[in-house]
Amino acid sequence: MAAPPREIREVQNALAVYEKLPEWNPLQERDLLAAHALLMKDLLDSAGSYRQRGVGVMGQNEVVHIAPPANRVPELMGNLFQWLKQTDFHPLVASSIFHYEFEFIHPFEDGNGRMGRFWQSLLLYQWSPVFEHLPIESMIFAHQQDYYDALNQSTQAGDSAPFLRFMLQTIKATQDTTPQDSPQFTPQVEALLGVLQGEMSRSDLMAALGLSDRKSFRERYLQPALQAGLIEMTIPDKPNSRLQKYRLVQR
Repeated sequence: MAAPPREIREVQNALAVYEKLPEWNPLQERDLLAAHALLMKDLLDSAGSYRQRGVGVMGQNEVVHIAPPANRVPELMGNLFQWLKQTDFHPLVASSIFHYEFEFIHPFEDGNGRMGRFWQSLLLYQWSPVFEHLPIESMIFAHQQDYYDALNQSTQAGDSAPFLRFMLQTIKATQDTTPQDSPQFTPQVEALLGVLQGEMSRSDLMAALGLSDRKSFRERYLQPALQAGLIEMTIPDKPNSRLQKYRLVQR
C-alpha cells in the first residue's frame, strides 16, 4: 500500500529543507520564512508567511495553549531574532530558548513544530557540524510525549526552564549514546522509513522520495538504513540483482 499523497509531500519537503542545511542562515528571519515556504510547499496556502488569524495548540482533549494574536507575530518574531543575534548564552542554551519561544509564538498556521525543531538543529549545526547527523527531530523522535509535556510545563509556568532542561538532557543523552548502542535516525533515514511500504525497488523508493541522484540515495539513505538494521534486502545473497527490493525489518 502506498503512503497517502500528503504524507509523501511532507517527506519530500522536509528532505528539501534539510538538504539546504548548510545554506540557511539561522540569524536571518527571511531564511526562516523561506524554509517554511519550502517545508509547506503544496501543503499550505500561506506557506512562507506568518499567520493572519488566531491559533490554539490542542492537547488530547483540550486547548493547552492560545498563541499570541496574529497582529503581534511580526513584532514578536522580530524581537526573538534580535535577541538571538545579541545573546551571549551558549549555543545549546540559546537554541533551546529560541525553540521554546518560537513554539510559544506559534507564528505559522501549520508546521510550527517541524520548523521549531529544524531551526534549533540549524543553530546547533552552525555551532558544530556533528549536529548534521544528530538533528533535533531525530532526538525527539523517541521522546515525543516528554517533549510536549516539557513545552506545556514551560507554558504553564511562564518560564522556559522546564523545556530547556528537557532539551539539554535529551541532547546529552543522545551524544552519550554511541551508534553501536543506538543507531542515529538522520532525516534521510527517517524519510526512507516513512515511504517504504511492503517491498519496494530502489527506483520505487527514489520516486517516492522525489530523488534522482542514485549515488546520493545509496550513500545517504539506503546504506545507513541497511547498516542500522532497519531495512533488509529481499535477495540478500545478490545485492546488485535487478530484481532486488527492500522491506522493513520485522522486530
